[in-house]
Amino acid sequence: MLELRPNCERCDCDLPPDSKDARICTFECTFCVSCVEGPLQGVCPNCGGNFVPRPIRPASKLTNNPASTVRVRSKHTIVV
Repeated sequence: MLELRPNCERCDCDLPPDSKDARICTFECTFCVSCVEGPLQGVCPNCGGNFVPRPIRPASKLTNNPASTVRVRSKHTIVV
């Protein structure tokens, strides 16, 4: 099951479970669409993989399968 991380690892913007702006790579590195399409140019700075839209977990499933609340920041990304 996906963690559904709550933030972009680069700019730290909020990415709630129903966000259409969340992008993930094969290792679940999570970034916002603005960072992916902008500075990251579609390449994960952590693993070098590509990104896909993160699936949206239906609200009815969040009670028993909640999204992560742990905010992750990429150690490979420098925010200017």
